[in-house]
Amino acid sequence: MAVPESLSVSQARRITLSAQGFLDPRPGGATDLRHLRRVLRRLHLIQMDSVNVLQRAHYMPLYSRLGPYPTGLLERAAYRKPRELFEFWGHEASLIRADLQPLFRWRMERAHEFAWGGMRRIALEQPELVAWVLDEVRARGPITVAEIEHDAPRAKDNWGWNWSVVKQALEWLFYSGQVTAAERTTSFARRYDLPERVLPPAVLATPTPETGEAFRALVELSARALGVAAEAELRDYFRLPVQPCRQAIAELAEAGVLRPVTIPGWKTAWLHHEARLPRRAAAATLVSPFDPLIWERARTERLFGMTYRIEIYVPKPQRLYGYYVLPFLQGDRFTARVDLKAERRTGELQIPAAWREPGADPEETATALAAELRRLAGWLGLTSVGVPERGDLTGPLTSALKESPAGVP
Repeated sequence: MAVPESLSVSQARRITLSAQGFLDPRPGGATDLRHLRRVLRRLHLIQMDSVNVLQRAHYMPLYSRLGPYPTGLLERAAYRKPRELFEFWGHEASLIRADLQPLFRWRMERAHEFAWGGMRRIALEQPELVAWVLDEVRARGPITVAEIEHDAPRAKDNWGWNWSVVKQALEWLFYSGQVTAAERTTSFARRYDLPERVLPPAVLATPTPETGEAFRALVELSARALGVAAEAELRDYFRLPVQPCRQAIAELAEAGVLRPVTIPGWKTAWLHHEARLPRRAAAATLVSPFDPLIWERARTERLFGMTYRIEIYVPKPQRLYGYYVLPFLQGDRFTARVDLKAERRTGELQIPAAWREPGADPEETATALAAELRRLAGWLGLTSVGVPERGDLTGPLTSALKESPAGVP
């Protein structure tokens, strides 16, 4: 369907959900690397986070778009040859398509400008330690920070985030592109190695683009992934600096890659020239707090009318909805949000809280959500779904779970 120059908020939602891959058909049989690649071509990167109360953050966006899939596919793509993903700072710590690595070399080269204080301080004040750490990785990699720390020379006191100076040196080397992540341990620690021993040769051989070209490419990828977006959202996707991003938008608009559209309640919005406007949306899935769909919270409120905040770091008495709350996408709206925990000792998916969004039908929402919770539990290897403990959707969801077939599919 052709996209008009003036969009309703509902149309903007459908464009976004299409661009993000929520409306693509789910695999009818076994999920394989083709399906994973399809999602990665949509998103370009996946945010990582160490919180594991339900499932680690980088596994969830694929689940939300593909349904239950073998997580080993993502492990293979990220940490086995030929690698299709690499770890770097994209939108926070991320798994990024490996073929995009040349577009991030400007960030590596400008680490003294963009890296945070601890890393820069180590590089400036203790270059001999940084050189020693790099030599250790070169000689012994892939290697964890703990393995290097054991043999590190005596250095200045630890500071900030309780990172050791070796950890800070490694993070500097990682940010500046001198080392990369070869794999992750079972405890989620990085094993560092040299890029030439990790990244595909074709990626390493790709010439470094001129900085303006890299910014144009990254903004175009952001626009493609979002479908329609304001300037701040195009910048936020890859955490780009303001002026180069603004210049890239202007150049892409002049080239016809982006075009301005009006949306009620928005300032100037930019539409990617290949964006699609579906007639309807039939999604039904839980969305991680770290999903690209809801990264930018102001955008989430404008598009979906939902004020969302992750409350992990909020003191328990002050939390409104819960510790690890996932919105439930139903059709083209968020109709509920649930606080979830995978209790692996007992094999139960626990529901500390369940809340209905304004305007959502409680029974219809509960029925769809109950089916999704059972599907999620099965994917996580859990054998049962508990009943919600609090929230205004507790009654309908409890009834829907009781009416569902026993056990987890």
